[in-house]
Amino acid sequence: MIFDTIATSGHEQVVFCQSKDAGLKAIIAVHNTVLGPALGGLRMWPYKNEQEALNDVLRLSRGMTYKNAVAGLNIGGGKAVIIGDPAKDKSEALFRAFGRFVNSLNGRYITAEDVGIDVNDMEWVFRETEFVTGVHQVHGGSGDPSPFTAYGTMQGLMAALQAKFGDEDVGKRAYAVQGAGHVGMEFIKLLREQGARVFVTDINPELVKRAADEFGCTAVGLDEIYDVDADVYSPCALGGTVNEKTLPRLKAKIICGAANNQLANDAIGDELEKRGILYAPDYAVNAGGVMNVSLEIDGYNRERAMRMMRTIYHNVGRIFQIARRDGIPTYKAADRMAEERIAAIGKIKLPHMGNNGPRFRVRMRGH
Repeated sequence: MIFDTIATSGHEQVVFCQSKDAGLKAIIAVHNTVLGPALGGLRMWPYKNEQEALNDVLRLSRGMTYKNAVAGLNIGGGKAVIIGDPAKDKSEALFRAFGRFVNSLNGRYITAEDVGIDVNDMEWVFRETEFVTGVHQVHGGSGDPSPFTAYGTMQGLMAALQAKFGDEDVGKRAYAVQGAGHVGMEFIKLLREQGARVFVTDINPELVKRAADEFGCTAVGLDEIYDVDADVYSPCALGGTVNEKTLPRLKAKIICGAANNQLANDAIGDELEKRGILYAPDYAVNAGGVMNVSLEIDGYNRERAMRMMRTIYHNVGRIFQIARRDGIPTYKAADRMAEERIAAIGKIKLPHMGNNGPRFRVRMRGH
């Protein structure tokens, strides 16, 4: 059954990692390495069972292949999950044991932090392997990716405004921002700097208060955000907020935000197209974070990172072009753009692929 699942999803390699002494149960999924080593975060979650963990890591790693391809990066897609409660199951031994498994893959998979993981956990992984990004700045890491993700989201937004309204004037529009966490707050700040009207909600009332007091946003209730008279709906927290219940209520002409998996399902993407609402695909828009950590692979440079974020404007614009060219919704056009790039690069790499698949060189920081 597992082999059938992996065959369907197109994965190259799935590694089950166990260390009884350290209490480690983890899965590393390498989806595709045509463009380069598989880069993707490590998630720690109290999964109900091993099948649930496997389904999650397979889904997430495949998503990273598409995200990294559309971002124009020379890296493939991978992901890792640790089965456990991040509130009580963490230990140095656990993360160092995981680091040893990462190291055994010799650079085919490069890890980073994700849900349930912080920079301190990554420090322990880093003691056992150099194939880690998102470590502390003292080791040449890039620090908090939130400002970069927000800046990249702004680039995607400008591409969407240009496509929908024929201008990039952020300040002329009104925005309904759902989520004021690390990335959401940075995005709100950028919108307000341009003079935009911003309505904001979050499950944490303190964050909503800060957005109102510090940046002059209009606070609205959790459920009211969908009824706001805004030009753009920006989901910046939970996934699936564009769904059967919320879509009929949205007045926005554009959906563009930093959250992952914004559409509840593909049918919603089709419905957006029918209603003339322009969807800027989430994984193209929020690629700033992965772009930022990818630069750590061969020496981090902040100026280079900011320059790279600006390519999100062109990537999102290209997705809109493909959607028009092929007469398909934008969410499908993003996938097509990724697949076309992987196929094209795969062809030029083919003569160099021996029995072990693609060869690549990773220049990581020394310890």
